[in-house]
Amino acid sequence: MVVAQDGFRDEEFFEPLDMFEDAGITITIASKTTDEATGALGGSVKPDVSIDKVIISEYDGIVIAGGPGSRKQLWPDKKLQKLVADAFEHEKVVAAICVSPVILARAGVLEGKKATVFKDPESIKELEKGKAIYENADVIVTENIVTARDPACAEAFGEAVIEALEKW
Repeated sequence: MVVAQDGFRDEEFFEPLDMFEDAGITITIASKTTDEATGALGGSVKPDVSIDKVIISEYDGIVIAGGPGSRKQLWPDKKLQKLVADAFEHEKVVAAICVSPVILARAGVLEGKKATVFKDPESIKELEKGKAIYENADVIVTENIVTARDPACAEAFGEAVIEALEKW
């Protein structure tokens, strides 16, 4: 799971994390550094690894939490985009919620695929720039890709990711 170092959306990280752990899924948390990451609502987590040290072949998927920090810190991260592209190419689960599906679009994995994103003009434009087919929906699953719209969708997002991991 990937979070912004500062400003990740707490419920978009913690709710799926709890669900994954309850399902017996081992989670590694990544961010820009291994310094404590802080959520927009005050939660915090200590990442296990920095994004630039992740070896995607060691994982079954990549899940990216949203929040205001994602736009500033994760959207432009070329290493994260490469991780997403590599995960997709190796048929791993690729998932993002809120504004973070933009990272998937920038990685080139949403081309010609239905996807959702937080309903703000900039995020929608970025998805369309990546040739995604934008739909205003809670959660969209297309092959091994899971996208979700906002914090209210965190539980449904977690369920969809678990289902995708079981299939792929």
